[in-house]
Amino acid sequence: MAKDPVCGMEVNEAKAAAKSTHQGKTYYFCAPGCKRTFDANPEKFLKGGPSGMHH
Repeated sequence: MAKDPVCGMEVNEAKAAAKSTHQGKTYYFCAPGCKRTFDANPEKFLKGGPSGMHH
């Protein structure tokens, strides 16, 4: 299991809703929205950690 770097949810890599590669590493996401958020500013989440889910 991987951890979604945006919201912190556990994600099964085989069933991930989306994935993205940054600096040679693959990240898995629970939803396409988390991927878009990550892609817009990957360093924010890689340095600061998941921000949790916001509604």
